Amino acid sequence: MVSVVWKGRSCVLLLLSLPISVLQSEANQSPLFEHQPFFVTWNIPDHVCRRHNISLDTSPFHGVTTPAKVPDQFLSLFYTDRLGLYPHVDFKRKKLYNGGIPQRGNLKASMTKAKEDINYYIPFKTSQGLAVIDWEEWRPLWDRNWGTKRIYQTLSVAHISQKNLCLTEEQAIEISKQQFQVAAKSFMSGTLALGRAMRPNYLWGFYLFPNCYNNGWEHPDYTGQCSEKVKRQNDELLWLWESSTALFPSVYLQVSLADNPKAALMVRYNIQEALRVSALPRRNATAPVLVYMRPVFADQNRRFLSQVDLVRTIGESAAVGASGAVMWGASADFNDQTSCEMLSSYLSSTLNPYITNVTLAAQLCSNFLCRGNGRCVRKKSNSNHYLHLNPENFRVMYVQNRYLVLGRPTLTDLKTFNKMFTCQCYKGLNCSPRTYKELSKTLKFSMKQWLYQKAHTLNTAMLEDTQQTSFTKKSVKNTFNV
Repeated sequence: MVSVVWKGRSCVLLLLSLPISVLQSEANQSPLFEHQPFFVTWNIPDHVCRRHNISLDTSPFHGVTTPAKVPDQFLSLFYTDRLGLYPHVDFKRKKLYNGGIPQRGNLKASMTKAKEDINYYIPFKTSQGLAVIDWEEWRPLWDRNWGTKRIYQTLSVAHISQKNLCLTEEQAIEISKQQFQVAAKSFMSGTLALGRAMRPNYLWGFYLFPNCYNNGWEHPDYTGQCSEKVKRQNDELLWLWESSTALFPSVYLQVSLADNPKAALMVRYNIQEALRVSALPRRNATAPVLVYMRPVFADQNRRFLSQVDLVRTIGESAAVGASGAVMWGASADFNDQTSCEMLSSYLSSTLNPYITNVTLAAQLCSNFLCRGNGRCVRKKSNSNHYLHLNPENFRVMYVQNRYLVLGRPTLTDLKTFNKMFTCQCYKGLNCSPRTYKELSKTLKFSMKQWLYQKAHTLNTAMLEDTQQTSFTKKSVKNTFNV
């Protein structure tokens, strides 16, 4: 039996001896973490759980962070008050901050403060990670400021009308639109440029960009596809995709999508749109797509996503071609002992085993099918094929405080990868999918290499554990089959 061990923040695949691309800090499709074509980052506040002495097992996550104001994290989340002088309206307090609208903001002063903020939250220039700017008060395209955000249009028209009393309403709206969009672009692209210059090893982007706006799943004919209008508007934001070194779309689920096949459609087309716009800039490789999701439903935060929901969010993201996912949580989600206990139980019973399964399957497919030089993506983007370990050959277990995957792939497993998936190459590398004959040869070679490894080169700690443990029901906390 071949074992695969999760140790710390990395997965040691004892079976494989194939070439793996090295850690990349560049904005492209290469894996941010070595050996990991797809990974999941934790970004959930845990201070209440720690106060109640409730442990949260986050071992399968790559990058364990909190949305709180904590410097020097793998994922730095910049809310409106954490980066520069963001002009916006506070509806609750009925107050304008930093001019209220972009064209009244002080860009130079904002950049000065942003430098201080970046130095505080990302203190080391050599650090690597994700920098996510969460500015949601207004949208940079005038026509997308609907609903409560229409106040930005109203204030913009009032601003220009006060300076030019002779303008007609139509003229005032047109000039306001141009000024608003120019100023919005300056704030967003300027802040990204500053971040890239100061911390080039971080991947910079805005949360919620791009957006597919593919709501309306209550309709019986819902397809999940982005409208042509939305795509044209996203094309207008080329400057944003050129300025970003990572894209962070969001696929939070409403409870109406619980155990609903339409959830996969909503997620699928959001990610496909992100992948599409990431290819718009004329550069050698595309920016990675990291998908924001939550373990609970956005409108019912005491209800966790089921295993099926996880397949349609995390699993869908990996299969479509995203580089990873960010599991985010609000302070209100886990703010008492009961909610923390529920989260702890959910991690061990459902979320962690599934993350282990998907990330390892993505690695397995990448190494065998794509020669370790690319990630596996669906041949047919609208299929329901997922990167899952074959339950007949693999078992994901929790043994003595660590995740253990027991099993080995068969040639049939590898042929299934070949049939359902193709390869998306990393920058500058050849990843043409292996043929059946090549897969057979590679499988035999890797098994031979593994069999000839000396015992002391294996994971000594796990070997000691297995010698002391017969994997009885008491020692195995959880098993998972897809």
